[in-house]
Amino acid sequence: MDIERSARGLLRVFIDRIPGRAYASGEGEFVTVEDCEQVTRQLQYALEVDGVAYERLEVSSPGLDRPLRREADYVRFAGQDVSITLKAPFQGRKVWKGRLAAADAGRWLLQFNDGKADQELAFALEEVREARLVPVLDFKGRRGKKAEEAAAGAPTGVDGGSER
Repeated sequence: MDIERSARGLLRVFIDRIPGRAYASGEGEFVTVEDCEQVTRQLQYALEVDGVAYERLEVSSPGLDRPLRREADYVRFAGQDVSITLKAPFQGRKVWKGRLAAADAGRWLLQFNDGKADQELAFALEEVREARLVPVLDFKGRRGKKAEEAAAGAPTGVDGGSER
């Protein structure tokens, strides 16, 4: 859970699910609306009891471009595409994108292609200013379904009929 205070009394809380753990709102690895509602109700009560001043409370998931803050985040998302910003430039750049992989002795690798060859950038978490998942939006399912229909000779018009 991460907490952020913003202008005008906004208290923003980011929640996440722990893989393999059971939740009252159901199974799954992603935060649901029910999770946000439950945490909001619990926090409103707890914040009132503790006398915490805020005007608005916002509870949400970290999102598709979630930040990687702890080593457990890096372990969880190894194999995923990430964007990292280094504290000090390496080869004239601070921002690097690629596939995250674990190395040995607390080191990590960022695997990428620079347009010429596959490369690896080794780094330690202490060298990273910010790391985020690169959002992956997959719309292939829609195109794939249309392609299957076309291959099967099914009608493809908007109204279900053949196109004229």
